[in-house]
Amino acid sequence: MRKIRTLFLFIVFALWAAIILGRLFYLQIIKGEYYQALAFGQQVSLQDSLAQRGDIFFNDGKNILAQNVLVPVLYIFPDQIPESDKEQIVQTLASVLGEDVDIIAKQVESQNVIKREINNEQYKILRAKNFKGVSLSQTSLRVYPYKSLAAHITGFVNREGRGQYGVEEYYDDILRGNDVVAPKNYFLAIWNNLFSNQKNDWQTKGKSLSLTIDFKIQSYAQKLLEEAFEQWKMDSGQIIVQEPQSGKILAMAFYPEFDPNRYYEQKHWDIFMNNALQTLFEPGSVFKPFTMAAGLEESLITPQTVFVDKGFVEVGGPPIYNFGHREWGTKTMIGVLENSINTGAVFVEQKLGRNLFWQYIQKFGFLEKTNIDLAGEVFSNNTTLKNGYPRDFASASFGQGVQITSLQLLRAFSAIANEGKMMRPYIVEKIIDTNGKEKIVEPVLEKQMISQDTAAKITAMLVSVVENGGGRRARVPRYYMAGKTGTAQIPKPSGGYYENETIQSFIGFGPAFSPRFVILVRLDNPKQSDVASSCAAPIFSKMAKYIIDLWEIPPDEQPTINN
Repeated sequence: MRKIRTLFLFIVFALWAAIILGRLFYLQIIKGEYYQALAFGQQVSLQDSLAQRGDIFFNDGKNILAQNVLVPVLYIFPDQIPESDKEQIVQTLASVLGEDVDIIAKQVESQNVIKREINNEQYKILRAKNFKGVSLSQTSLRVYPYKSLAAHITGFVNREGRGQYGVEEYYDDILRGNDVVAPKNYFLAIWNNLFSNQKNDWQTKGKSLSLTIDFKIQSYAQKLLEEAFEQWKMDSGQIIVQEPQSGKILAMAFYPEFDPNRYYEQKHWDIFMNNALQTLFEPGSVFKPFTMAAGLEESLITPQTVFVDKGFVEVGGPPIYNFGHREWGTKTMIGVLENSINTGAVFVEQKLGRNLFWQYIQKFGFLEKTNIDLAGEVFSNNTTLKNGYPRDFASASFGQGVQITSLQLLRAFSAIANEGKMMRPYIVEKIIDTNGKEKIVEPVLEKQMISQDTAAKITAMLVSVVENGGGRRARVPRYYMAGKTGTAQIPKPSGGYYENETIQSFIGFGPAFSPRFVILVRLDNPKQSDVASSCAAPIFSKMAKYIIDLWEIPPDEQPTINN
């Protein structure tokens, strides 16, 4: 009998505990947000967490690209406002907030909880009033001190507290702390500890990031793009700078820009896209060095191999012509690059053959992502080209009909500068925890794209392009630069190409025989320039000269001193 009584009492107690816990679960978990808001300032109150998102720095670790600041927040709980005080509170709120009395009155009468950010002065005034039903707190707001500078790299944090685009999206889980509204409620805390994975460490800050981006180089690149727009009125533009030996991105500037502090004001959301990795383009003649590199790697040509140009070549379908229908006559492969001869590139492609040429397109990384640590990267399988006709492959030899991203182009060109070694491009250099402990991101060698010997040969050919060919305006006095121009027609969505719209670019590295940087300049549809040698090449020269002066790189040629 005693055992039965004990069992009965245990069952009663268990049922009672289950009912209590079930009710607590309903009130605190299922209806938790509702009652938290309803009871603000009473026995269950809300406390905006001081937990913050991690900061984002330039590579100097000092200049801050993104950080969180605490801003005052006003909460209005209409059902908590005494009827006798309502008119005074409405009048005061309207006056302090600078809004119409009728608007505030309607909000109060709506019985909906109101939350809004206010400034420090408004916070002080309302705090002194101490109105019942009006509560003040602080919340963490993401700010970008340099506004549009490097905005396409950082991205932004949306109103739900999630990173969108760029570093903010790619590293969202790392940057985000427990930035939540923390209830001062012991029952919920006990429930979380016993039955939930949710912890009560409400103030854990996210980790911070130190980027590879150089503040001075990024700022100057942005300045050059703004000047380019004033002169050339291009639709858009970009300048990217990379360290070839490591893959570090030192600058990634775009035009037009946006202010991530006010991202919600943008009418066209495509402005947020990072066009270096989120859009495809046909590169034009900057692709020719890769065709040449493939021929050199396979020992099918040498820099001195002779080619006789007739001004056109027929491979089925309409003839392929040189720019301006010019006929160049007898030229070496160096001369083909110097003068950017389309038919010379086709000559090398035909020596390679369709299958081998396609293998090199793949080897150069143009059929895969670069795997840079930024959100939203795209790539093309170039299926149309793969399944195309001989003329399609011939056109691809000089960069027409093959779709790539700017970042793919930069990565492959950097491999030429790095003795044929392809490095993975990256943006984040250090991950810093809340205790200041740093995790260094190490460079990643992806593959030996071409041999060191081939890289040396193509480098010498590219130096000749700058010294003697179409890249003369990219020269920097007393330094050897290696590079190539590209003027590509823009394809129509319906097929064919626009007659008067082009993408004009220059990509190069320097000092050529001991490279410290690779620079890509790309201007989309500049209005007052027919060829890249007029607009993109001079911008490269300015950017290269700035970096050389900034880093105090010794010259290749010593100046003559007259006694």
